[in-house]
Amino acid sequence: MLDTIAVANYRSLREVVLPLGRLNLVTGANGSGKSNLYRGLRLLAETAFGTSTASLAAEGGLESVLWAGPEAFTKGMKQGSAPVQGAGKRKQPVNLRFGFAGDSFSYAIDYGLPEPVPGTLFGKDPEIKRESIWHGDLWKESSAMVDRKGPMVRARDDSGRWQVIEKHLPAFDSMLARLPDPERAPEVLALREYIRAWRFYDYFRTDPDSPVRTPQIGTRTPVLSNDGRDLAAAWQTIREIGDLQALDDAVADAFPGASVSVHVNGGRFELSFSQHGLLRPLSLAELSDGTLRYLLWIAALLTPRPPTLMVLNEPETSLHPDLLPPLGRLMRKCAGQTQLWVISHARPLIEIVAGDPNCQHIALIKQLGETSVPELQGDPWRGPRWTWPKR
Repeated sequence: MLDTIAVANYRSLREVVLPLGRLNLVTGANGSGKSNLYRGLRLLAETAFGTSTASLAAEGGLESVLWAGPEAFTKGMKQGSAPVQGAGKRKQPVNLRFGFAGDSFSYAIDYGLPEPVPGTLFGKDPEIKRESIWHGDLWKESSAMVDRKGPMVRARDDSGRWQVIEKHLPAFDSMLARLPDPERAPEVLALREYIRAWRFYDYFRTDPDSPVRTPQIGTRTPVLSNDGRDLAAAWQTIREIGDLQALDDAVADAFPGASVSVHVNGGRFELSFSQHGLLRPLSLAELSDGTLRYLLWIAALLTPRPPTLMVLNEPETSLHPDLLPPLGRLMRKCAGQTQLWVISHARPLIEIVAGDPNCQHIALIKQLGETSVPELQGDPWRGPRWTWPKR
């Protein structure tokens, strides 16, 4: 399980270090930085797939996603007695950092700008300046297991001594994607597979042309796809190898007297929704956006293959307020099997999720363009300890 997440200089997240629990709820007003935190988590996850550099480029490049304010705020800036401005020459090199501390391994990655190279058209591609995997919450040289500086990667051998395992790792490649060596660096392989198991659900399309509303060829589906197109197959998989009672209870909690069934027509899986008072079941093409989205959340949260981390971004979208308490109860049940991260601003959902005794409620605000957490459970915000590996 993750204990701490850290982000530095990503959009409004100038320096954010958050404690995590089994169930995590992130709230805040529009523009407070909830979406930036979600996108930062996705970028961190993409290091394990080798796609983080391309994703940064898709967001406009490193210069576009970097914190746009000063390196630090003076007392006068915060009180409004002095203008917000830079302090002349930078004290720190340009950096974009993501990291986490976990109960098995901790990890950090540091992106920077490349050195000018004449004749290249890729002169603004972000470069990975530092990567490190270590044991424990705080980074220390003595606790590091695999460490990268620029193109060189070294790992500790069985005797604890450093051995260079790569001298020419490309600046745009993470060692997680390129060096999953089970012999020389088993920690890289273990951490890569751990991160690759994370799941992100952001937005399910439910318009008339959505693939969710069309019957699909199905196979056993223990993990609902990000777009939900395999809902019927995922639902049937839960019925056969998952928690059938929890599945039926989740439907009954939101739609008393209703039932959901799956049948196969011409090799394609179809899901039908039966409700008291209707003479025939409804197909996915006939369901309202809210009902369909709720069924998608049931399939995602009751997965027979729980991930190490599941992140939900504003799951209340298009749901009637009456569906939010049942959804919150479903999330609390899911958190017993996986570490759950929920970003929301829907009051009925927040009240149910925050009522769980294991919930870590993180309320974001934005001041002078910077996202911060002034309070945590009523105490002054100090945050967990965190140290970034130096370049």
